[in-house]
Amino acid sequence: HVQLVESGGGLVQPGGSLRLSCAASGLTYSSYCMGWFRQAPGKEREAVAAVDSDGSTSYTDSVKGRFTISQDNEEKTLYLQMNSLKPEDTAMYYCAAEEGGGCYLPFRASDFSNWGQGTQVTVS
Repeated sequence: HVQLVESGGGLVQPGGSLRLSCAASGLTYSSYCMGWFRQAPGKEREAVAAVDSDGSTSYTDSVKGRFTISQDNEEKTLYLQMNSLKPEDTAMYYCAAEEGGGCYLPFRASDFSNWGQGTQVTVS
């Protein structure tokens, strides 16, 4: 049973930074894809960044150069470092994981069966 718990969200001014964390437990496969998604009110869930078990990363165009996804394999924690935040980055951010393979590109919410509860990021 995979459990994902996000933390690190909050209120930040434009241009500021936040680091989101996702503590993962119950992952048993050596190959996996883990990702960050976000959803603003009235909008569809949007892919933000993903990383696979080999360390390959992928980002949506709107966050390239500003966000960095990383993982600590020993701590089984996924991170999203967000710099130069903009008001349009405001959303609920979700961690997701799928075992048994790498990341399919472009990665989509429908590719993932395990989700965290989300952490709110507000840029204002």
